[in-house]
Amino acid sequence: MLATTMTTKIKDSPFHNAFVDIYGEEPTALSNAPGRVNLIGEFTDYNDGFVLPCALQYSTRILFNKRDDSIVNVRSTQYAGEKDSFDISADIVPGDSQWGNYIRAVAFAFKREDHNLSGFDLLIDSDVPQGSGLSSSAALEVAIGGMFNHACQLGLSEAQIAVLGQAAENDFINCQCGVMDQMISACGVQGHAMLLDCESLETVAVLIPEDLAIVIVNSNYPRKLVDSEYNQRRIDCEQAALKMGVSSLRQADLSKLDSNKGILSANEYKRAHHVISENQRVLDAVEALKNNDMDTLRQLMTASHQSLKYDFEVTVPATDGLVEICAATLQNRGAVRMTGGGFGGAIVCLCRTDDIESITQAVGSQYEKRFNLRANIYVCSAGKGLTVSNIK
Repeated sequence: MLATTMTTKIKDSPFHNAFVDIYGEEPTALSNAPGRVNLIGEFTDYNDGFVLPCALQYSTRILFNKRDDSIVNVRSTQYAGEKDSFDISADIVPGDSQWGNYIRAVAFAFKREDHNLSGFDLLIDSDVPQGSGLSSSAALEVAIGGMFNHACQLGLSEAQIAVLGQAAENDFINCQCGVMDQMISACGVQGHAMLLDCESLETVAVLIPEDLAIVIVNSNYPRKLVDSEYNQRRIDCEQAALKMGVSSLRQADLSKLDSNKGILSANEYKRAHHVISENQRVLDAVEALKNNDMDTLRQLMTASHQSLKYDFEVTVPATDGLVEICAATLQNRGAVRMTGGGFGGAIVCLCRTDDIESITQAVGSQYEKRFNLRANIYVCSAGKGLTVSNIK
């Protein structure tokens, strides 16, 4: 299935007018890619496992024009005083703009696969909350990939665009993420979560019941040393798989893990235990969602959070506290756990719409008193993946 192309009306919006003011001409197309939340399946993606994310209504949008030369001009509504520009025909290296480097990264990944690219004038706008664990970076990478694919007529599928986005982040940005974030941003289905097999890249859309709300609470805990800790855990997982004689932890089960416990370091064992048990929790959560079985979802997400806390060791007191506050408020009426890369970031609650207000009140009254931090709360719906639209 090739990436979606459609027609949209955006003329005379502030975003459209900003493009015209900057470049002196009308944009010809719009690329739109959403942020995401992962419902369950953390740190399983780079171990060839299973994940269950869903796209959100928050997205990154890019208005663009293809140029006749090889210059890429980059501007953003969020960083009005900044701009980036680079020659896509030359060697692509990091520039001075941190966010601009993500555009360079995607161009680098596409060029490395011998895709013929041209120059562009582009303007970025996004309402994906940054620093909240909702994957604003993957949304940007996928939107840029969609732009290249559409305007340069590359004929790539959404999954191919996602894989190139992951390569951009791994090899240019040097963050060793798995493919989940880019795949859900590229391939998400409206109103559905997505079961993703990270080994085969096979996807299955899983309907989210209409009476189920997705509430994301950002801890606003200052994240430190995230990249080094994240990359070390990936190394621990890879070493565990190597010592057990399997290509990835996807190929191991708990019996094999326990039989090899003596040759693994304590951390290697714990990291592998989380990944192997988490894969099964993802598959069980798919069935629970299909049956709208909140009790099972609560048990699975509670077990996931505890595994992330004690086996993978990526929670912090602030996110643990948010989980405690929300779990105590919801009792058996909802499910809650940490989501994302950890060391801060966000938690996700699945609850009935009637319970949204009680969660909001509980977080507002308890979290700041306990941690001297204010949380941001996002009530979300499952959005759709990448679209690229011609502008009327």
